Amino acid sequence: MRRLFPGHGVSRGNALGRARVRQPHALEVAEERITPGAVRAEVARLHEAIDMVRAELRDMRTRLHGALASEIGEFLDLHALLLDDPELLQGLDALIANDLYGADYALRVQRNRLAAVFEGMDDPYFQSRVEDIDHVIGRIHAALHRHDAQVTGVAGEILVSDNLAPSEVARLHARGVLGIVTGGGSMLSHSAILARSLHLPLVVGAPQALAQVNDGDVLMIDGATGLVIVDPDADDLRAHRERVREGKRERRQLHRLRREPSRTTDGVDIRLYANAETREDVAEAHALGAAGVGLYRTEFLFLQRDELPTEEEQFIAYRDLVLGLTGRIATIRTLDIGADKADGSGLALPFEPNPALGVRGVRLALRRRDVFTTQLRAILRASGYGPLRILLPMVARREELVTARRLVRTVAARLRREGHAVADGIALGAMIEVPAAAIALPAIIDLVDFVSIGTNDLVQYLLAADRGNDALNELHSPLHPAVMHLLHQVITTAKSQGKPVAVCGEMAGDALFTPLLLALGLEEFSLHPGTLLEVRRAVRDQDLAMLRSRAPALLRARDQAGIERWLSAVAAT
Repeated sequence: MRRLFPGHGVSRGNALGRARVRQPHALEVAEERITPGAVRAEVARLHEAIDMVRAELRDMRTRLHGALASEIGEFLDLHALLLDDPELLQGLDALIANDLYGADYALRVQRNRLAAVFEGMDDPYFQSRVEDIDHVIGRIHAALHRHDAQVTGVAGEILVSDNLAPSEVARLHARGVLGIVTGGGSMLSHSAILARSLHLPLVVGAPQALAQVNDGDVLMIDGATGLVIVDPDADDLRAHRERVREGKRERRQLHRLRREPSRTTDGVDIRLYANAETREDVAEAHALGAAGVGLYRTEFLFLQRDELPTEEEQFIAYRDLVLGLTGRIATIRTLDIGADKADGSGLALPFEPNPALGVRGVRLALRRRDVFTTQLRAILRASGYGPLRILLPMVARREELVTARRLVRTVAARLRREGHAVADGIALGAMIEVPAAAIALPAIIDLVDFVSIGTNDLVQYLLAADRGNDALNELHSPLHPAVMHLLHQVITTAKSQGKPVAVCGEMAGDALFTPLLLALGLEEFSLHPGTLLEVRRAVRDQDLAMLRSRAPALLRARDQAGIERWLSAVAAT
């Protein structure tokens, strides 16, 4: 019988297939006791499963590249660290040896113990770590039963689950899953961002579907509207076929835009840069006709190892970036790492009470001058091979910029004395992702050569809403009047001083927001290469003068509904 379940579409696309229902983190296993004579074998079975999970994580880590390395790597590293946590391992061994629990029930008991500790803390960050514990425990539990039929391939199926870590999203995509439906999740979670980059249809926030869909049900999902249909009827199937045909036509049209200019209908060129971190990303950006790289993440050089990268290792990576762009600008963001990312080198401070607001970005750089100086030396040496800019993350105070600019000059002078070719006049920019920096931009704009707005964190901090918390889906939206006014203020301030300004967060890569950003005065976007052609098409459909004339109406909107009406009116013209 046909049934409809509403959800939130966070990664566009349509999928039709058989449902695979899985709740890997709900260990509803019965209490099971073993005999004293079976303890050794049960402990060995458990540790064999743990070793299997360690090997899987290592294998996935070595195969990651491009956007996957950034979005998934930190989670894999964190889960690998949890697997070696003495509190977890010793607790499991004790439950088997002393209480004579079977491995499955020991996992459940130990999971509940650790979860109770984290959930009892006042800090939301530590409360959120329960999800990581669940992912690790779920992996071990799955490894204990790797022979079961329920863990066979998912090619051609639509997975229905409670929630998924980014690593699971990547693994399922590689195994041929058609789409995903989850009971929880949010639009700006790392899993959602990754699904969009993989063009994998994803619907989140559909708990009714999770509760009522059965294995083998025929399922149709729409990653744009969030609609989930069980046992679709003839009309549904006809509509699905038409959407699939339309999707193919759209992809062909987008492909033809690879060499077309990013120019509005009234003849204004808009610069589309790519976010990147590997040679593959740079090659894709080049092939799509990107104006350059507007955000090159350097964290992957630090997160994939137990020791800090050397100056030479960093130099080679930055040099290859510059060479790969063949004269187009490369914007290298200095290290942005904190306790919310798994850092095997020990660079990040451990156990920060709130790492999202802690010692990260430029704050960490200025605390660890040795690490920052090494990175600056590598970046400045690479400047001899082509144009590049330096971007400082998490800027909040004028003093940070004064110190960083002085350090760049000092390092550049030292390199020149050593005989290195360092370009003159290397631009230094600031990430505007802290509301204080956005509000105080007029007081710091003289110290920067360009600014880049990180909307992911800016929206999160401005609205005091964790972008990974699915309970705040309705609150965490860039379509908030305060966000519009702050974006307009930053863009206007920068342009009035002749300083280039770009948006490099998820907002820049969503073609639905392109008219809005253009209306607010933006002329530079930095986005994932996978969405560049969609945004280029959106740019080419806009009359910039008309959009700018409608900006006052946009800024008068009093709520999200008003901004959505503005977007609908623009789309209708």
